[in-house]
Amino acid sequence: MTKPLFEDFEGVSVKQWKQKIQFDLKGQDYNQTLLTNTPEHITIKPFYHAEDLEKTEGTLTTNTPDHWNICERIYVSQVEKALLKANYVIDRGAESIHFVLHNKKIDMAALLEGLKESKIPVYLELHFLDVDFTTSLLQAASEAKREIYLLLDPIGDLNATGNWHYNTKKDTQLTAEILKLLNSDHPGTPYIKNHLSINLGRYLNSGASAVQQLAYAMAHANEYLHLMETNNMKTGTFRPLFYAAIGHHYFFEIAKFRALRILWSTLAAAYDNTQEAHILATPGKRNKTLYDYNVNMLRTTTEYMSAVLGGANTICATPYDALYHKDNEFGSRIARNQLLILKEESYFDAVSNPADGSYYIESVTGEMAEKALDIFKQIEAGGGYLQQLMDHTIQKKIRETAREEQEAFNKKERVLVGTNKFVNPEDRMKDNLELDPFLKREEKKTLIEPIIEKRLSEILEQNRLKEE
Repeated sequence: MTKPLFEDFEGVSVKQWKQKIQFDLKGQDYNQTLLTNTPEHITIKPFYHAEDLEKTEGTLTTNTPDHWNICERIYVSQVEKALLKANYVIDRGAESIHFVLHNKKIDMAALLEGLKESKIPVYLELHFLDVDFTTSLLQAASEAKREIYLLLDPIGDLNATGNWHYNTKKDTQLTAEILKLLNSDHPGTPYIKNHLSINLGRYLNSGASAVQQLAYAMAHANEYLHLMETNNMKTGTFRPLFYAAIGHHYFFEIAKFRALRILWSTLAAAYDNTQEAHILATPGKRNKTLYDYNVNMLRTTTEYMSAVLGGANTICATPYDALYHKDNEFGSRIARNQLLILKEESYFDAVSNPADGSYYIESVTGEMAEKALDIFKQIEAGGGYLQQLMDHTIQKKIRETAREEQEAFNKKERVLVGTNKFVNPEDRMKDNLELDPFLKREEKKTLIEPIIEKRLSEILEQNRLKEE
């Protein structure tokens, strides 16, 4: 019989570790010297122990996927051009395609049939509400036998623009009709793998903390579940897709994705729903920079790693130069190859649940989930997500967090290498801008204040461009 390796050694308690550390500090204060506070109001400790997991034992189980897909995002204005690029990137390693549609007149049968590989799943990001389009999509999916994930998020579009597509009543009615259609016995419904999506990437890109992103995502999803209840639909059938942005904090982002699954399971259980969350992840915009733009490659690499280890189903590549360059072969190839190297050479797809057993990550996961659940309960007590949005409470909370992060950046406490620290003064960008990399606000009347995405380095970059 095999003897346990550490059987002859006594365990060391948290108290004993602290006493040893305090002795080695030679009189310095343990709390002030070694504890770090984060924007999520989570205190990072110098060490973690099995005792840290006692209060959350049994609650951190996550059903992370056995594999993850490499995805590429393609805007569709003409079917032929979109297919040309899609088939090109499939030949070069893409395992799924993320089509973005703003035009409901796109021929979905031609788009789905024109893809080379029959097993390549398709993500369809739709920025319109149309029941007839949904009917034609179901028919096209049935004929192509193609696995499809819908990024259809009317509330997310309200967050972005400040207005519904039509008005509150009509948008609600159309969303309910689409949900009923997706839950019908149409031969195309088995190929539609989710119903609606929840865009929590906008929260990160506008400056929300990881805990706020999780809380708002749950409240956001809860509005769709309420809609199903109101229209006498079975909430147990609702299958969500969470469209998440990946932030800069490596371990906290791993914890964020794990906490997202835990929170969805908790919310779903209240509706007798056992459907698993599907997560599509892509690097966030908040920390990306115009100057010293090659550093963006390093940022996106660690962000991809966080998403994989956290349990994302699919990760969408983002070129390092997407801020200021139009779509180009070099940028897309580098982004795609970053993911291919992680998968094929670094074996990031070889282990399921790789973060399980990490006292640090599991402890942070539990704290994130608890804090997000508290905020979610506050939102529901205040009338729900949409009411809080109409009251501008959510926008105000995000602005407060974003302002704190911006102040830290301005003081160089929040560092972006090459931009506010280790700056190359010879760097020139004025003549390289093919796209406008800065926030543009269109002056128009809106129902609510939109949730505005803004990068940390924008003002600094604008000032540098003026001085070139």
